[in-house]
Amino acid sequence: RQAALDDATRTGVARGKIRFLYSYCGLFGDPLLTPELDPYPEGLLQRLADLGVNGVWLHVVLRQLAPPSAAFPEFGAGHEQRIANLRRLVDRAKKHGIDIYLYMNEPRAMEKSFFQGRGHLQGVREGDFYTLCTSAPEVRQWLTDALTYVFKEVPGLGGAFTISASENLTHCYSHNRTAAGCPRCSKRPGPEVIAEVNRAIAAGVRAGNPNAKVIVWDWMWPDATDSKDERAGWTEQIINALPDDVYLMSVSEWSKPIVRGGVAGTVGEYSLSAVGPGPRATKHWALARQRGLKTLAKIQANCSWELSALPYLPVMNLVAQHGANLAQADIDGLMLSWSVGGYPSPNLQVLACFAAEPQPTVDQALTQVAEARYGPEAAPGIRQAWSRFSDAFAEYPFHIRVLYQGPQQYGPANLLYPRPTKYRATMVGFPYDDL
Repeated sequence: RQAALDDATRTGVARGKIRFLYSYCGLFGDPLLTPELDPYPEGLLQRLADLGVNGVWLHVVLRQLAPPSAAFPEFGAGHEQRIANLRRLVDRAKKHGIDIYLYMNEPRAMEKSFFQGRGHLQGVREGDFYTLCTSAPEVRQWLTDALTYVFKEVPGLGGAFTISASENLTHCYSHNRTAAGCPRCSKRPGPEVIAEVNRAIAAGVRAGNPNAKVIVWDWMWPDATDSKDERAGWTEQIINALPDDVYLMSVSEWSKPIVRGGVAGTVGEYSLSAVGPGPRATKHWALARQRGLKTLAKIQANCSWELSALPYLPVMNLVAQHGANLAQADIDGLMLSWSVGGYPSPNLQVLACFAAEPQPTVDQALTQVAEARYGPEAAPGIRQAWSRFSDAFAEYPFHIRVLYQGPQQYGPANLLYPRPTKYRATMVGFPYDDL
């Protein structure tokens, strides 16, 4: 039984499908400058590889990895040490058949003082920070040159993936639908600017290592369909302007309609309770295929912000159905987690089954994993438990405010107060009065 699972895992890897995730034990900090914060110890890499994972990702800031440049001589402090440690991490992961992917959310915004004598590079303002305007050719050139350096110096890197709308403030349309405040970008279409940033990043990766993969994530790209909305059609325009050799990644469950407790809604992301793919991902993958691009699905395989305090949620029926649906969608790989992490769980084992040819049914995959882990006598009871967990979790009262500000991340550790505290919740922190 275990041999059959191992064969499925090897088959999936051999077919070249990307399956990457984040560390289960990564700490906040700068592991490339402080290697004792190692997010990928040997044991984790080995166990992930045994479950068909062939990639992991790492958060980096590009100006800390690349050397000073003529345009930006203040960048690059500590880059030699970071590059050396990145090279060591890449070599260690390679021994387990795992590639390292860099998370690119660039170029990062800078404080006002940075733009003294560089006013022509200053873009949109947000708080105390301003964008490094990518409509300025020297900013795009720095992006490309910096990534060329990184991928030449660390030739074993698997690739990079981008977020180009939201997360950190980067280009002038990253948090802004009009780029108001930038004399250059406000006169240009948003899709043009977003695609241009991704092209500059892809060009740098390609120049450094032609074999490295570039994954463009459509996270938070405007998906308006109302013709009166100025952002209607943005996603299609962005996809049509991307380079020919990138992957287009979309969150599988995003915008999937749900009804929970009689209340209708839609899923954003971070969901195991909603089985994708939803209409947004399906549409975006179709647009990418029309361009001849490869496609990836981002899912939550282990846990999500629905309940992040557990290593994994044993909702195997939901995981298996999602895996079967995505196998039918014929995508080219999976991102298996965001920063909630990648525990080497039975969930990953279930998903690995669908990499095999011929693909199993949902029932076959669940039985295969249950018998391999618990034996044939216990498997029926295990299957029943997984079904009950899955049925219950499919009723999760999904709403993004519940995910971010509810008490479920802390459970019985949540502090209760007899009177309002006037404290506000932070994302997945103590809920305080926002409960």
